[in-house]
This record gives sequence, structure tokens and C-alpha cells, in this order.
Amino acid sequence: MRESIAITGRVLYLAREADKVEAQLAGRNLSRDEAGALRDDVSTDEITPVTVMMTYDERLGQYPYVGFKAGDRLPIGEHAVRNGGFEVTVAGKRYGKGSSRESSPLAELSAGIRLIVAESFERIYQQNCDNIGILTTTDFGILDRIAAGETIPIEAFLEGRDALTQQIIRAGGLLAYSKQARWPLPSLRADAAADTGAPKTLVEKIIDRHLHPDIATARRGEGVFVAADWRFSHDYFTGMCAHLMHGAFGKPAPLHAPDGIIAFQDHLILAGESVPHVRGGLLPGVANLMAGHRSFSTEYPVRAHGQLAGESGSEGICHALMAERYALPGQIAAGTDSHTPHAGALGCLAFGAGATDIANSWVTGYIRCKVPETVRIQVDGQLAPGVTAKDIVLHLLQMPAIRSGSAIGLVFEYGGSAISAMSVDERATLTNMVAELGGFTGIVEPDEKVSAFLKERRGIDVAIEPWMHSDADAAYRDVIHIDAASLGPMLARPGDPGNGVAARTILAGAPVGVDIAYGGSCTAGKRADFDAYHEVLRWGVEHGLSVPPSTRLYLQFGTIDVRRYCEQQGYLATFEAAGATLVMPGCGSCANCGPGQSTEKGQVTVSAINRNFPGRSGPGDVWLASPYTVAASALAGRIATFESLLDAQTADMPA
Repeated sequence: MRESIAITGRVLYLAREADKVEAQLAGRNLSRDEAGALRDDVSTDEITPVTVMMTYDERLGQYPYVGFKAGDRLPIGEHAVRNGGFEVTVAGKRYGKGSSRESSPLAELSAGIRLIVAESFERIYQQNCDNIGILTTTDFGILDRIAAGETIPIEAFLEGRDALTQQIIRAGGLLAYSKQARWPLPSLRADAAADTGAPKTLVEKIIDRHLHPDIATARRGEGVFVAADWRFSHDYFTGMCAHLMHGAFGKPAPLHAPDGIIAFQDHLILAGESVPHVRGGLLPGVANLMAGHRSFSTEYPVRAHGQLAGESGSEGICHALMAERYALPGQIAAGTDSHTPHAGALGCLAFGAGATDIANSWVTGYIRCKVPETVRIQVDGQLAPGVTAKDIVLHLLQMPAIRSGSAIGLVFEYGGSAISAMSVDERATLTNMVAELGGFTGIVEPDEKVSAFLKERRGIDVAIEPWMHSDADAAYRDVIHIDAASLGPMLARPGDPGNGVAARTILAGAPVGVDIAYGGSCTAGKRADFDAYHEVLRWGVEHGLSVPPSTRLYLQFGTIDVRRYCEQQGYLATFEAAGATLVMPGCGSCANCGPGQSTEKGQVTVSAINRNFPGRSGPGDVWLASPYTVAASALAGRIATFESLLDAQTADMPA
């Protein structure tokens, strides 16, 4: 058990000004005042861009912060952190936002970083740090104590952390803690839903039913272990999970309920068609990750979804397949990706976790979480034609309270008449993008639409049980009311999903030319999304429009079932006539790993994906938008909404 820590290395301030970062790399030690304003919103895409995530061990120590952007520069190169002797990193708000990749803290740790000081942290990133032994704190006074040469008691890093997390931090990480803990066989508490105690939210009820038997009750803010019905990984992290699992539990490891473990080959499936992976000689690294993935999925009796036979692409993106094939109302699903909440559209508790958490869950059957508070997003009224779930999320993301990080770690529970009217596919966009909102997960209370979805997609009859709802007087951290009729199409300016702006504002200014329009990803590769792409493109074809030569339109199916749906609906002929390039399932350009990515800094993309952090889909600028706006922009060759195209057509009609 750790009792104290002594930091003797240097402090690296992730400043907004590139000159100050470069001065530190050149050997100058700055004070907090000299560092000036610190960068907020440092994402895991910047700590470890996807193009450096070609290994799952200590070799990642070459790369921390190589994607970090200060102004318009990338001041930190390979080996710079390790060679600079840095042990502490300091940054601003919402540090570690974005992807749940444990590669980021592992790269920091492997480069010598032992402590991260920031104004606030994203939930998964901080939990990943806890799991591998990096200390974190929001107390900037620690820097003065380090400068004074003080040996700091471990208690200084436990303040505000729940009791379970404190034990894990003291132990030096989750797997060290796990090897000394008791892990009884998981079992559901069927009577938990009948508890007559305080009113509870749906997520609290699901947690109660899945609690570790040694935990009598779970109060908000407490760390707990819950039995997971589904535990999954994808090809970026399966090898890392297995590597960590074998190190802690031996090989072969004693998997718990392997039928509830799923390995998805989806994120890297199109690497051979990815410009930076081919040009940069990264395919051997991809092969290394794929080998780790295949080794686990073939050596153990787990479920697996892989490459399509005889063609490029995979069976589907993990989040979409979890909703289409596996997750059920009232269950718990955990996966190695921040967009795991996608399946919350079915009324289950689905959340992202790091590789260490998943490795531990494979053996124990349990996944760690904190009993969360919930914010209710009440959307009433009727959305205007062409306004979608994506527009609701982009509206939420631009709200000051969300941008400042006040929703970090919360459940986003969506309800109201506008949500009830949505398809399950559309609801999945809301829950999927809780990752960008900073929340723990998203959920929609299951209803007859969920039952119909499960019957249609899986051919199963699932009754919605009486307990599967939040109690009428359940306590919420906040309730955000949105009038659906007041919303219009939204966009997010390049750089961050929180840079939301009403589309009408953009259309009122100078035209924004579009080089690439991309529709796809887990967020926007569902059947309902392709209904929207088709509606716009069919209208365009009927009115003599197609994608202009200056623009490329890519439409990527989220799963092979979505492609079959489009074939059955007769959509493919319309897409061809409009000039779209169709891409088989996979994460593709959303993970900067496939067709649709930009290749030059000056290119502009309008995309239906979930995030537009620097470098996310290539070096160019990415605007986020709904499927309707992406398709309309493709036809116009500039940012446009479907409504603006219809208005222009009406204006051109003879009187």
C-alpha cells in the first residue's frame, strides 16, 4: 500500500501558448504564473492520436502529447516527455475528454509521468489513471508542496474520492487491489426493484439489481462493483486487455462467463484504405494490434465479430451491434469505448471503461462504477422536419454549464413527448453522444418502441418489466427543459463538439465550402440515419442535383444489417445516382482510419460523427452536423441544410 509520494522530476505545464511549452521542452522550468493560461479540453486524441496507438505496452511512452495543440502548433514531439525528465503534467478544465483509450494514461506513465494536476478531469480518463497507478488531483497547492521538496502523504490524493477508489489508489491500481479482493459468483438481486425505500432513478434500480453481494446498499457517490451482463472490447484494446489480464491472473486466465464477453474487430478494419496508416508505414503496427485481438478471441471461448468474408469492412461497429444483437432493457454492458452508452437507448445501463477495468471484468464478472447522479433532459413538443436527435445533442453541448464540465460523471436520462416519438435508432444518437457531454451514460426508459425494435431486429419477444422506469419523485441533480419546436438544425464549428452554432447563423454569413461530406460511424450509420441521407439525396436526384466535382460524399454503413436494409429499401441506386461513395462497416474516418478522412490541413469536412477534436478525422477542419445537413451540404458543395435547399428550390420556381 502506498503511504506517501515524493516527486523529484520536472513539471510540464500544458500552456495555451506554444512558446511556453517549447521553452519547457528546451529545459526551462516555469512557475505556475509564468506558464500563464492553461489549455482546457485536452483530449485523449491529443495525448495519444490514433496513429500512434499501434502498441499496447510501455512502448507508448514515446508518444504522450504528440497531438497536443497550442495555438496552431503541435509543440511536443516523440520522446520529448521522457527525455525532458517530466513527472508532473498540469492542465486546465476537462482534462482527458473524448475517447476512453487507456493508451493515453499508459503513454504518460510509461514516459515517466506520475501525477496529473488539472482543474477538472473526465470520468473515464481519471478512472484509467487510478487503475494503472497515476495520481490525479485538482488541488494546485500540491505544486507548491512539490517545489518545496515535500514528501506528500497519499491522503492528499484521496480527498473527494469514494471509499472504493481510495482503496484502489492506495493499492497502486485496480489489478493489485483485485488480486486481494473477494469475487463471489455474480447473481442478480431480483427483489431489488421491489425495494420500498427512497425513490430511485432507472439507473439506480439497475445498479441495485447487479450489486456485488458484499455491498448491502449503494448510495449516490459511492464506488461499487456491479455484475456485468456484457463485457466487450474492440481491436484497439483487446490485446491490451489480454496483456493486463495475463499479467495479473496468469495464462490461460480463468474467464468468468465467456459467453458474455465479445471481441469486436471494427476500429482498424479499414486501415489498409487509410492514408496516414499507409503513408506512415503504420500497417505493421496495426497487424500487431490485430494479432493481439485475434489471439484472445481464438484462444478463449468468447463471442467474436470480425472481417466480412471476401470483402473489406467488418460485421459492424461494436456499439451498433450491441444494440442490434445483444443488450436488453435492465441489463449492464461495459466496453472499451466511450460511446458504449449507445445501447442505453434500449433502457440498459451501458458505459465505457478502460482496458484494466475490462481485463478485471473478464475474470471476475464485475465492473466498477460510481453510483451516479442524474440529469433529466426533458424534451417536449414536436421537432420540426429535418431536425434530429443530433441537433438536440449539439444544442446541449453548446450550453455553458455543459461546456464548463458540470455534467461530468452524470447520467443523462432523456424523456418527454419528443423522445417518446423518436425511433430507437434516433434515441441511440442521444445516448451515444453522452461521451461528448462528459456524462457517465445516457438512458431512455424502455417502452413499446423498444419491444418492437427487439422483435424486428432480433425476432425476440421482450416484455418491459414494471420496475423499468424512474420513480415519479426520484431526485435529479437538475432538469433541463427543451421545447422541441424551438430547435433548428445545428452545427459544431471545428475543434470541439461544444462549439455549437445554429445552422441559420452559418448560412447567413459567407458560404463555407465543403471538400468532404461524411455520413456514418456508430452515431450516424444506423437505419434511421440512412433514411435521412436517402430522403435528401432522392430529392436532389429528382431535381437534377448530384454531388459536385469539388466535393466527395462518403456514406458508411454502421453494420452489415444496415447495408442489407438499404438494399431492401432500394436506397443504393439513389446513392449511386447522387454520386456517393459507399463504404462498408467499420469505424473508418471517425477514427482517422479509413475512407472519408481529410488528407490536407486546408480541407473542410462536414460530418455526422460524434467528435471533431483536432486530428480526429485527419488534418483538416471538421464541422459536426446531422445526417440531413451532411447530405444537403454534399449536394450544395457548401454547408447547407435540407430546409435551405428546399427554400432555394421554391425561390427558383416560376411565379
